Amino acid sequence: MDRNLAIELVRVSEFAALAASKHIGRGNEKAADQAAVDAMRKCLNSLTITGTVVIGEGERDEAPMLYIGEEVGAGGPELDIALDPLEGTSITANGGENAMAVIALAQKGGFLNAPDVYMKKISANTNNQKVISLQQDLKSNIKDLAQFKKINIEDLVICILNRERHKDDIETIRSSGARIKMIDDGDVSAVISSVIDSSNINMYYGIGGAPEGVLAAAALQCLGGSIEGQLIFYNDQEISRAKKTGITDLDRFYSLDDLAQGDIVFSATGVTDGTMLKGVKITKNYAETHSIVMRSKTGTIRHINGEHNFLIKQLDY
Repeated sequence: MDRNLAIELVRVSEFAALAASKHIGRGNEKAADQAAVDAMRKCLNSLTITGTVVIGEGERDEAPMLYIGEEVGAGGPELDIALDPLEGTSITANGGENAMAVIALAQKGGFLNAPDVYMKKISANTNNQKVISLQQDLKSNIKDLAQFKKINIEDLVICILNRERHKDDIETIRSSGARIKMIDDGDVSAVISSVIDSSNINMYYGIGGAPEGVLAAAALQCLGGSIEGQLIFYNDQEISRAKKTGITDLDRFYSLDDLAQGDIVFSATGVTDGTMLKGVKITKNYAETHSIVMRSKTGTIRHINGEHNFLIKQLDY
């Protein structure tokens, strides 16, 4: 994959983040998402690629979407695309933390064609060693991770989505002695934070979106760290949706390489301030952005600070 494409990809996440930033704290999730989708689509169509969206916004929340199967780009190498124009729609609408625009590119077949259902995930930085797994209980994972990191269980911080479905898991974490960081949204950012040494999160655990699991895995192929996922189905309609995408083993546990593999380019731009990225800062006619762009092939990680002139009539894509 052309290394210049990595820099071009930053433009895509930047302009989606800029568009979404105008809706921070305004209480309208759909307007924020629509703005990010429109900006990302327009910018993607300027890239010299022949891209197919394989991980896009789904049907579950009836959001405006860059839909699975949509073709984008101005022509060029055939690539698969995983994206979330605005990860954290409610975060943005409420002015919270860790909202960002996210996109990843891979060669054909590089991403699991995950259906829009839920996925149980576990992730941590274990230096490519088999330490944690969904195939054992949560308390054992906590104990094993503490032993691997050579710290007390009481010093571990487990990140989990604040959802009713996690009630028993939250009790298990607390009874083990570990601490909890509860989040309302944004599990891509949370998974990434669980493998970054500068973060205070040691493990991510719980059930979130399957598409977000693939996006997070794309980032982990560039950063390092481990993730395991298992699709969760709540009704026959979701099972049917999975079978249409080629899923045959409904109980399968997916490793990092199962979720994302090969030459991957990943870019994310902060919409609101977060653990990994600073949010968009608007001053008079200028806006500042903070992005991270990574390549799995080279292991390169770049932080890019951009300054954007809002005097330009409609953003220059």
